[in-house]
This record gives sequence, structure tokens and C-alpha cells, in this order.
Amino acid sequence: MGPSILRTFNEIPTLLRDRLSVHMQPSAHTFEPPLFFVINDGSGRQDSSATRQAIDSAMRSAARRYQIFGVEDISSLDATIQRAVAAAKKENGVVVAVGGDGTINVVATAALADHCLFGALPQGTFNYFGRTHGIPEEIDAALEDLLQGKPSPVQVGLVNERIFLVNASVGFYPELLEDREAFKQRYGRSRLVALWAAIVTAFGDHRYLDMSLELTGKRVNFQTTTLFIGNNHLQLEQVGMPQAEAVKQGQLAAIAVKPMGTMAMLWLATRGALGKLGDADNVMAFSFRSLRVAPLGLFRGKRAAHRTEPTIAKKNPRKHRIKVAVDGEIMWLNAPLEFRVSPEPLLLIKRNHAVDPNHHVNGSLIGESVTEPQRAAQARMMGDTT
Repeated sequence: MGPSILRTFNEIPTLLRDRLSVHMQPSAHTFEPPLFFVINDGSGRQDSSATRQAIDSAMRSAARRYQIFGVEDISSLDATIQRAVAAAKKENGVVVAVGGDGTINVVATAALADHCLFGALPQGTFNYFGRTHGIPEEIDAALEDLLQGKPSPVQVGLVNERIFLVNASVGFYPELLEDREAFKQRYGRSRLVALWAAIVTAFGDHRYLDMSLELTGKRVNFQTTTLFIGNNHLQLEQVGMPQAEAVKQGQLAAIAVKPMGTMAMLWLATRGALGKLGDADNVMAFSFRSLRVAPLGLFRGKRAAHRTEPTIAKKNPRKHRIKVAVDGEIMWLNAPLEFRVSPEPLLLIKRNHAVDPNHHVNGSLIGESVTEPQRAAQARMMGDTT
């Protein structure tokens, strides 16, 4: 055996040891939980088959475990979501809503109730929730962010214990949403169709609400065409409401519009589109953490703006049911309505491209410090995945 061959033979154990030592080095733990997607095939502007293909491609490329739960019939939505959440809990995974703000809301509701990590692929018309949290509207980019994201606490609003991530409202706004949905069914889903539906709704005959509002122990009676409760600072900033900053600080924002005629309402909408709604004289706005609202009566007609009394008798508000729009979905809730900030945040898987140092969630800075309840919720919901 020649010297060179012998030297190579003797070096083999050393080479093996070096290579093994590289592979045996303790690596940093990666956060790669399995993903369980809930796709509402009837929600949003996108083709659900193309969305499924994009998910399949991204998950296989990343070698990430996943499962898709499709919702073809709205009557099976709740049952499908529960199956997805149960699967995610069993595997310490993430349940992911694929659809518009309404779909995101119902999946987030189930995730929060079962202390499950949550993700979202926005596929709706306006996508306020996704845009606020930096989730791209383009499916491939959103999937990349989801794969690389980490849990981050997100403020949740409550109305009679029903959660809302973007807004909740009574009065004119729910009517507008109902008309907008009818227009979408007929003309397709787009922001232009939504704008046209709003104009048509504004020229209709509306109800004016007589309400009692309780805030910090004080009660105020007022009349309004709509009461809007915002939990999305981006939406509030776009229409020019200074309460957007309060939402960043862990509060909710209330906007009450005084009764007015159709042209005045259209002018108010124009001010909102120009980002100057906060300067309008016929808008009352304030921020809060807890608010109680009781409907005392209602009246219909454009001339009702000049009345001082409602045309129906005032009754015990606890016997009333009132139409409420919650993240774009219409529901009936018992009065009085209790609006408040949820004590437990939703843990959203997202990629923090650039953290705003002033962006608070329930009074705490994202990425810096959280309250003890939030820390406990995060530890409980993440389980063994970290």
C-alpha cells in the first residue's frame, strides 16, 4: 500500500468525524406547525380551484404538513370549521381562514374559543384585516408570509360576546351591507360594485334609531342613522378619524352619525372618501374599552330627521332584538348591546415586515412586551409548538 493511499485511508475517520459533527450540531428550533386551511368556496373574488392549487404547490415546496377543508355549502360552514380546529388542536397546528373578512371572522371565532393558533389568506373585496396586518392580497405572497410567520397577539372586539376583528355596526350600515351583497350576487365582487351599491342604498328610505348609550357610568340618549364600532385602525385612518390612534392603544372607536337627508349623507360619504370624516359636524366619535348601547325605539322616513320623538313606543330594551353587522356579516342580537375589548388576544401567524413601535395591542407593544394574561394566553395556545 503506497504512502498516499495509506495517508488517505488514515484520514477517513477524521473526515467522517468532521462531517458528523456538522450534522450533530444543535440547530435552532424552527417554527413549522402543520397548517389546516378552511376555504369558503363561495367567498371572495378569487377562483377557489386556483387557490387550492397555489396552497398545494406552496406546501409541497416547503415540505410542510397541511390539510384543506372545503366549504361548498354555507350550511356546512360551522361543522367544517370545527373539524379543522379539532385537527389543528390535535397536531399543535394552525387553522387558516381563506376568504373575505366574514370568513376570517367565523374561523377566528372558533380558533379563539379553542385556544388555537390562527392564520389568514385574505380573498375578499376590501380585506381590511389582512391589509392591517401586512398580509399580501396576492395568494403566493400571502402563503410565503404564512410559512415564515410567527404568532403575534391581535386585538379582538366583542359585541355580546361575538367577536369582531374589523367593525360592528347597527342602523344604516347593515342595510348597506345587505344591499351590497345583493349587488355582488348580480354584478360580481369588486370595489366598484360596492361603491355603486352604497350610492343606491343612500337614496333609499332608512330607519333612524333612538338609542341610550352608557359610558364610564354616564348615560346619553341620542338619535342616529348608524352606530359604527371600529377595531381596525387602517379603516379609521382612511376615513380620517383620529380615534384610529386609540385603536392602536388597545381601545375601540365609536362613530355615530346624526339623522340627515340623502344629499347630506352622500356629502358625508364623500368626506370619508377624502379622509376628512373626523371634521364633520354631524358625526359624534369617541374611543372606549367598554360601552353599553340600548335601542329605545326607531322610526322610518327621511322626514324623521326633524322629529323629536320616535314613532313607536319605548319598551324594555332587553326584549328587543337588533340587526347588527359584524365584519360584513348580518346577525340579530339581543339588546342591550355590550361592546368591549376582549381580555384575550387572537394569536395570528404573520410575518412582521416592519413593526410599528407605537402599535399596541390591548395596551401592550407588539414585539416588546405583553401583559401577563396575554403571555399566558400565548403560552397556552402555542402549546408545544415552540
